[in-house]
Amino acid sequence: MAGDFHQLIDAAIDHLQAMRAGGARFVSLQPETLQALNGTPARNGGARSEVHPVAINSVQQANGQVKSMISPPSPVDASKAESIAQLRARAMQCVKCPNLSSTRKNVVFGVGSIDAEVMFVGEAPGADEDVQGEPFVGAAGQLLTRMINAMGLSRELVYIANILKCRPDMPAGSSGNRKPTPEEMQTCIPYLHAQIDLIQPKVLIALGGTAMEGLLRKSGITKLRGVWHTYREIPLMPTYHPAYLLRNQSNAEKRKVWEDLLAVMERVSLPISEKQRGYFLKA
Repeated sequence: MAGDFHQLIDAAIDHLQAMRAGGARFVSLQPETLQALNGTPARNGGARSEVHPVAINSVQQANGQVKSMISPPSPVDASKAESIAQLRARAMQCVKCPNLSSTRKNVVFGVGSIDAEVMFVGEAPGADEDVQGEPFVGAAGQLLTRMINAMGLSRELVYIANILKCRPDMPAGSSGNRKPTPEEMQTCIPYLHAQIDLIQPKVLIALGGTAMEGLLRKSGITKLRGVWHTYREIPLMPTYHPAYLLRNQSNAEKRKVWEDLLAVMERVSLPISEKQRGYFLKA
């Protein structure tokens, strides 16, 4: 009997870890179940009651016992998380673009904090993102992560999404990534609108010219970057895509992007050190 119990616990832990790896941050538990996990006796004689959503921080098994670090969020956070989860579920099943849904490996919904003050918006997933199901994980994504860290933030504290949730399909046998069409972006952008409206970041950062074309239907990122715009009543800062910096690695170009990020940091009242202000300036 004890062996069956531990097998059940192992299966539950594996399931929760798989959910977390897939982007889930919340699970519904009965109150008596949550009390049992926390080691407290059930109330109301174990009677069933309304399902309560809880945040999954981590669930670990140690010495044959489950140690649960599960903290209930506020009702507002729980409602937001449930709405984001429902939106994600709809996006995962989307087939509005048959050419994209038939060739994708994963829907790349978005990642990060649903309470983020800063939200990055790219254009579309590439090959690496399609495989992993997470935005900005390839070479450009690794550079974006370093940019976020240089701001004193982390990927867990911001939110990262693309206008297009599926990788643009490529001709058979071809490599690389193609630019999404305006029609594809306008078909998919309601998902991004819903993400923005639910998260309500203080600032949006558009990464690259294609993202600006999809958001504001404006072209010419060289002229657009560094100038505040407004999108869905939220301040929007356009800047170069990290992939551009991989191709143009001069300090002068890096400084332009950093100045855009400094403006964002000031807008959301992040502390800025003298060292940060001096990044990519000539000695």
